[in-house]
This record gives sequence, structure tokens and C-alpha cells, in this order.
Amino acid sequence: MALDRKLLDILCCPVTRIPVRPMNRNELARLNAAIEEGRVTQADGEAVSEPLKEALITENGERIYPVDDGIPVMLEERAITARSLD
Repeated sequence: MALDRKLLDILCCPVTRIPVRPMNRNELARLNAAIEEGRVTQADGEAVSEPLKEALITENGERIYPVDDGIPVMLEERAITARSLD
């Protein structure tokens, strides 16, 4: 399910206030591979164990927010740092 363009225009990271964009297919595949390897944690330290169907990433590429059932989860503690993909 694609996110509404108007919603994307107003969403931003709650911590840095940097706008977000949907992750593309390749970025999402890379993220899910890292999740499968057990290398991904949320900001609160909890491991991410399920692959993501959709996610938003800040324009600077530092934070990733999951999208659950078409709803962006823009909570600081649920953010994934992109460093976990390296």
C-alpha cells in the first residue's frame, strides 16, 4: 500500500525534523537482509526480528521508520539507525 503523497509531504523525523521518504526496493531488501542476519535494533535497543514490507528513511539516510499496515510508526524508540546496515 503506497503512502499518500500529502502525508509524505508533511512527515518528518520526530528527533531531527528531517523530512522522510519511502525506502526503495533495493534499500528495503538490504535492510531486510540485515534484519535476517540479526544486525538490526531499534533505538530502544530491541532487536528487529520481522522483515519490513515498507519503511521511511530520513533524507539524510540516518534513521529508518517502519510502516505497519500502511501507517508510519514515527516514534523515536522505534527508529532504526541506518548504521546497522553497514
